[in-house]
Amino acid sequence: MSKRLVAFIILLVGLFGLASGMLFKVTEPVQAIVFQFGDPRRVIQEPGLNWKMPFIQDVQYFDKRILNLDPQPAELPLADQKRIIVDSYARYKITDPLKYYQAVQGSERAFTDSFGRILNRSVRDAIAKVAMVDLLSDKRVEVMNEITESVRKAAPQYGVTIVDVRIGRADLPAAISNNVFDRMRTDRVQVANRLRAEGEEIKQRITAEAERQKTVILAEARRTSNILRGEGDAQRNVVLGEAYGKDPEFFRFYRSMEAYREALGEGTSMVLSPDSEFFSYFGTRDRK
Repeated sequence: MSKRLVAFIILLVGLFGLASGMLFKVTEPVQAIVFQFGDPRRVIQEPGLNWKMPFIQDVQYFDKRILNLDPQPAELPLADQKRIIVDSYARYKITDPLKYYQAVQGSERAFTDSFGRILNRSVRDAIAKVAMVDLLSDKRVEVMNEITESVRKAAPQYGVTIVDVRIGRADLPAAISNNVFDRMRTDRVQVANRLRAEGEEIKQRITAEAERQKTVILAEARRTSNILRGEGDAQRNVVLGEAYGKDPEFFRFYRSMEAYREALGEGTSMVLSPDSEFFSYFGTRDRK
């Protein structure tokens, strides 16, 4: 291989390396800052092919898409002296990468720590003015608007634009939650006991009324039964009296037959004299 060819190849490699060190591409989702010895020189926010001085300049990219800021939950006091654990979050965009870099040195973690404290402070200031019941009513919208407005005022110094701020969750601390649960359970037990006592009282009233009605019905039935039995006995006596008056001898015979039926049941043993009046209608003995 000739020396000229080797030199030409070396030249091409050098030019390629130089070109790759000079050119860089900015895509649609990102924006870039060109630094020279750590000092920002240019901000590039439009996509396309750009150049920089090799070896002495470098490029740092920043996302242009909507990003999420989710600081750690904080325990905050309410206006009614209760405390809740609030988990808030924000959606933001980096609109001025230079200010963003100057504020947090381009570190997303540093931005989360710094701006997260601003978000929590804004939430704390707004939450401290309302009670728990307000967070569960339509007033929650006013609280969120106040928080969003406060956060947006602090956003420009970080080179960001706040898209949205939300409270993802608001919980009572564990100790308070347990106390609330115990109080709710006690209230439910008291309600259950009251309802059970009221039911028992109603049951006793119904039972007492049923027993009273039962007593009245039985007494009325006994009275009616005694009246009917008395009337039946009276009619029987009348019929028997009339029958006795018409044929006294037959009446005595009929009464004797009834006496035999009642006295001489199956397995009955009696010791009587054959001349007893009880056997007046037995055998061929004439009745005197």
